[in-house]
Amino acid sequence: MNRNLIEDTHALLHSTHASSAAPTRRLALQTALGLGYAAAAAPLMAQTAIKTSGEGLVEGEVMIDVNGFKMPAYRSAPEGKTNLPVVLVISEIFGVHEYIADVTRRFAKAGYLAIAPELFVRQGDPSMYGEIAKLQAEIISKVPDAQVMGDLDATVAWAAANGGNTDKLAITGFCWGGRITWLYAAHNPKLKAGVAWYGRVEGDTTPNNPKHPVGLAAAIKAPVLGLYGAADTGISVASVDRMKAALTQAGTQGNAAAKACEFVMYPDTPHAFHADYRPSYTQGPAVDGWNRAIAWMKRYL
Repeated sequence: MNRNLIEDTHALLHSTHASSAAPTRRLALQTALGLGYAAAAAPLMAQTAIKTSGEGLVEGEVMIDVNGFKMPAYRSAPEGKTNLPVVLVISEIFGVHEYIADVTRRFAKAGYLAIAPELFVRQGDPSMYGEIAKLQAEIISKVPDAQVMGDLDATVAWAAANGGNTDKLAITGFCWGGRITWLYAAHNPKLKAGVAWYGRVEGDTTPNNPKHPVGLAAAIKAPVLGLYGAADTGISVASVDRMKAALTQAGTQGNAAAKACEFVMYPDTPHAFHADYRPSYTQGPAVDGWNRAIAWMKRYL
């Protein structure tokens, strides 16, 4: 895509106030999905970000019907291939920006149909926010888990109709998306594998977030690999240990998927260690985690 068009699109996005009407937000998101980085993700790393070529891939935005609502998503797949294993790629709170789009291309290079739905589109555009606290309060906290589960089910249905083999279905997510990965593993019986990158497993109960992963361990329907950093200031080692204990208990009660879940805790590693566009990026754990994620999906798909 022409670089001037990208820059013009982002000028449009950041000149539009966060309280603009929903159709305007949707138009902006549909124009810029997968381009640039969310303002709230700053500071950005100037040189580290991985750039995956789209050569040999079909990539870009698609629209997914969710009971009449058109939800934008970014998808990547090997060109000319069908019957592909499917991986849902769930973003951080920053939405489907350049990093998440690149992750879909990485999975496509590994032979997957990878789809990253924009799960915040009804509530607003994360790219227009410069403060994480405000983004969390005005958009993320207003996104119901039940809505997300329905959106992901619709994404799976789209994949089945567009070259994907949903009998080979996986999910992976980062931060906010890591929590969603755990939730979806307790939701969809068709799921075969999940990889949760530093996803929160505990939290306050709200109408939009009535349950958290630690309370859903007995409902887990697919093995999940949890990748966490021991120096994460937002997700403690003790919290992850409580999730492990809940899964172990579920496993002893006959839940084979819960019993098969595994964790990797990387020493001296912060939150968002896979985010190669941010200062938190930690190459060793990021590369090791990616290799483990690919192996995990191949094992169960």
